[in-house]
Amino acid sequence: QVQLVESGGGSVQAGGSLRLSCAASDSPFCMAWFRQAPGKEREGVAYITNRGTSRYIDSVRGRFTASRDDARNTLYLRMNSLKPEDTAMYYCAATKAGLCSLQVIHYNDWGRGTQVTVSS
Repeated sequence: QVQLVESGGGSVQAGGSLRLSCAASDSPFCMAWFRQAPGKEREGVAYITNRGTSRYIDSVRGRFTASRDDARNTLYLRMNSLKPEDTAMYYCAATKAGLCSLQVIHYNDWGRGTQVTVSS
């Protein structure tokens, strides 16, 4: 099991930027960011493998960048041009399995989340 702790959330105005961090106890094959807004299902935002392959949902592509520093067992999410619709609790997730996806069902380990609030 991988222990995950997110940080870096906060409140910003639309157009602003934040960088989320996720400190992990290991560097598994696949690490991902998910988010969940009140009353909505949790959705995958981005994943990145330990080979550097990444994927994003359409609504954040070009604005968000996932990266990882395996020497520090840390996952990052750089978020630029933030919009009010990006407001959500953001979660870090990891899996040691060989399948990387943006689906909740494929992840075994989760952090407790960090809140991002974007005001208009």
